[in-house]
Amino acid sequence: MEHQRSSEEQGTVPERKRLIIASNNAGKIREFKEFLSPFGFEVVSMRDAGFDGDIVEDGDTFEENAHIKARAVWEATKTPTIADDSGLEIDFLDGAPGVYSARYAGEGASDRERCQKVLDEMHGVARELRDARFVCSIYFIYAEDDEYSVRGEVGGYIGEKPKGKNGFGYDPIFMLNDDESMATIGEEEKNKISHRANAFGQLSKILEEKFS
Repeated sequence: MEHQRSSEEQGTVPERKRLIIASNNAGKIREFKEFLSPFGFEVVSMRDAGFDGDIVEDGDTFEENAHIKARAVWEATKTPTIADDSGLEIDFLDGAPGVYSARYAGEGASDRERCQKVLDEMHGVARELRDARFVCSIYFIYAEDDEYSVRGEVGGYIGEKPKGKNGFGYDPIFMLNDDESMATIGEEEKNKISHRANAFGQLSKILEEKFS
């Protein structure tokens, strides 16, 4: 997105400039803090920023939901905000579970139940039709008319049964190759190849250009 660079943009980020993550998930906040630390931001959750409103994520895509969350928090706080939305897309299921990944097996379902629902729907489907991808969309609003959207993916396919005990969500049924699922690799390796790592990498380039 093209825009005129202000004097602040042309210089460096003010020391400890606050940035809100449109989430209250402690693990996600910690992950964003680690990623954003080189840029000098003070990263806080939306609750710590004083936002306690309900956000209805009714978008049809990950990008739309990330935008909805970021815009809601930005409008309430007028503070730089980042939001993300992520999930699993399976070609054979026409992109499902997609934006419904977290509640695909019903509200309150466990990771195991969600994985089993997918396995049941993919039962008997040939390997060449089992292609899938994890997707992460990140939306960053720095100021009015100064916002960015990036999308990260990692490709694989749906296995025939769970494999591995690492990770969470659909990781045990998401095969990277014939030997490894997303739940068999270590956290360090996952953080290098995951959809979120891919999206972070793209956002990092934007921040480096913007604040260098």
